[in-house]
Amino acid sequence: MIIRTGWQRTRCLVLGLALTLPVQAEEPDAMAAAQAEYEAANIAAMQAAVAGPTDITINDQAHLQLPEGMAFIPKQQTQRLLQAIDGQGDSAVEGTIIPQSEDENWMLLVSYEKTGFIRDDDAKEWDPDGMLDSLKEGTEAANEERRQRGIPELEVLGWAEVPAYDSAQHQLRWSASARQKGSVDSNYTINYKTLALGREGYIGMNLITDMENVDRLKPLASQLINGIAYNDGKHYSDFSEETDQVAEYGLAALVAGVAAKKLGFFALAAAFFAKFAKVIFIAVAAGGATLGKLFRRK
Repeated sequence: MIIRTGWQRTRCLVLGLALTLPVQAEEPDAMAAAQAEYEAANIAAMQAAVAGPTDITINDQAHLQLPEGMAFIPKQQTQRLLQAIDGQGDSAVEGTIIPQSEDENWMLLVSYEKTGFIRDDDAKEWDPDGMLDSLKEGTEAANEERRQRGIPELEVLGWAEVPAYDSAQHQLRWSASARQKGSVDSNYTINYKTLALGREGYIGMNLITDMENVDRLKPLASQLINGIAYNDGKHYSDFSEETDQVAEYGLAALVAGVAAKKLGFFALAAAFFAKFAKVIFIAVAAGGATLGKLFRRK
């Protein structure tokens, strides 16, 4: 008997891919169970969603002022949703921000990475073209694992926004255009990244939308990243050379190297939400507002 992993079962639902292993009689039941789990995870997420304006705690590091018109799905329920995607998820994700308007088509994953203090010296002289080449190489190297697991391979097309670092605010912004290899879709998924560096790591916000809407939503991403306030003692400026751990890489490697490992996961997440979340509506009991489509593709 061939036992399917949770990721393999979900893959059938998310991307409609042909199975790479022989079809077994148990598979229809497994697929139905995977879809049922996703639907149950969605219900749990929507029931736990907190409507703004409100204050959100991010790990033990910071607080986020969530504006009106948005809602926040806490970590536990977000993790359940992400695990429904590939059976693994991403343990660094602290929660999901979604719009309450039915006319919006984006979602934003909030994460915290405890990397140690990241030096930003290299931001003064980095080469965006070289960083893009490194990102493409890293993505291509990661395609080997994707092939082995049956995940569609990705290709990086270019920068949707060239990496830029604000040394005063210790914030990094960048976005790579990526799509499935062989795709001719011009309105492909965009992951717009904003990062706020702290003493022990960084808080990341990954805005998932499409090419048509990313420019319109950049101010929203800026509003949210600027709404983060690190706790006392956790600020970037609180770093102590004598006592604190320092990350083994700088900002350039963070963009070009580490990010390549997660690019495929977020692309898969986008496909998953695009397929299923567009049919979900929920009333937030506290405010009576309607949470619209988490992610709706035209």
